[in-house]
Amino acid sequence: MIIIPARLNSSRFANKILVDIFGLPMVIKTAKQVSSLDRVVIATDTKEVYDLAKVHGFEAVMTSIEHNSGTDRINEAVNSLNINDDEIIINVQADEPFIEIDVVKAVINRVKEIRNCPNTLITSCYKKIDSKSANDPNLVKVVLNSLEEAIYFSRAKIPYHRDGEENSTYFGHLGIYGFTKKSLNKFCSLISSKLENIEKLEQLRAIDNGYKIAMVEVNSKSFGIDTKEDLERALNIFAK
Repeated sequence: MIIIPARLNSSRFANKILVDIFGLPMVIKTAKQVSSLDRVVIATDTKEVYDLAKVHGFEAVMTSIEHNSGTDRINEAVNSLNINDDEIIINVQADEPFIEIDVVKAVINRVKEIRNCPNTLITSCYKKIDSKSANDPNLVKVVLNSLEEAIYFSRAKIPYHRDGEENSTYFGHLGIYGFTKKSLNKFCSLISSKLENIEKLEQLRAIDNGYKIAMVEVNSKSFGIDTKEDLERALNIFAK
């Protein structure tokens, strides 16, 4: 099951999930982008988005306005639906209208590989990025161990290459998350952590509490649309 958390208010870009993306509201464009893969549910705190989903033929669930994160929002939605604990849940952000199907497939397949590992709560993905891109604090970086597990996520440029950056490699995190219903419930039961609050990256809650995050490398041109500048850049790139 793919669940799209759709909070209407955004501090950096008001009502961004409703902006037009080649004739469709952003949240609907995102839903259509992944609808061939699995059942899609839009989890929202706004009647306007709920009604919009219904008009376009998508399932929708109303959720609390009090959630601090999209993961908490999809957790409420999941618990309102009649699904098993081992059901795979994929969190696709509403501001990813150009996410490639192969990226979501890769996360689904990685969840299947690790779903019986009790200490792994989350699956996500990353792509190789250049040094210039790694300077952008809106593009989260991830450092991995040899088992393709995340050691740390940061808005800072990590790891630091002491010998120079001529041949350096950085990994950019893509905000697609995979869980089982059971692991999602477990993650959302954890207390928000110090590192999470410093970086404003909720996935650090799992690492801070001693759990693992499985990662998979993907190829992707897509990116989350956080600002009006991101929107303009995305429309220029994907109109070609």
